[in-house]
Amino acid sequence: MAVETPICDFGWKAPDFLLPGVDGKTWSLADVRGPRGTLVMFICNHCPYVKAVLARIIRDARDLAELGIGSVAICSNDAERYPDDSFERMVAVAQEWNFPFPYLHDADQSVARAYGAVCTPDFFGFNANLELQYRGRLDASRKEEGPPDLRRDLYLAMKQVAETGKGPEEQIPSMGCSIKWKAA
Repeated sequence: MAVETPICDFGWKAPDFLLPGVDGKTWSLADVRGPRGTLVMFICNHCPYVKAVLARIIRDARDLAELGIGSVAICSNDAERYPDDSFERMVAVAQEWNFPFPYLHDADQSVARAYGAVCTPDFFGFNANLELQYRGRLDASRKEEGPPDLRRDLYLAMKQVAETGKGPEEQIPSMGCSIKWKAA
């Protein structure tokens, strides 16, 4: 089921976290924070929306690193019901794609809940003070990768955040598969 993200709650502070990464390290928000901003992405391995844009997510994270924006990806899906999103598969996907950012496992889903993540991909763009400035889409791609000349919404918004500390007033929500929550 496709879900859209809520509109940006400007100034909302990034919750801290302590999560295991596919590299064997444990990561916190401070570890991934960039000097000009931080991008926290909720993704997973099986979602067609993520698969369609994974190369673009990696491209944008690399380009944003050059602007002083730190990036991190978190998988919070229920791996028991969705084995493709298991930690072992996360390790394989991160290696296969050569992720330029830590890929973290939120097994108890507490970080997804703290952030209010609703779908994959879900992008949270924070300024240098860890205040939310972007909660929008990567670009106009959906379950299929869009044409190569699509406007890079996420990249341009985070470039603006790096330069001014503020995100764009107009933002188009991200769309993707719902987070696969564990049964209560």
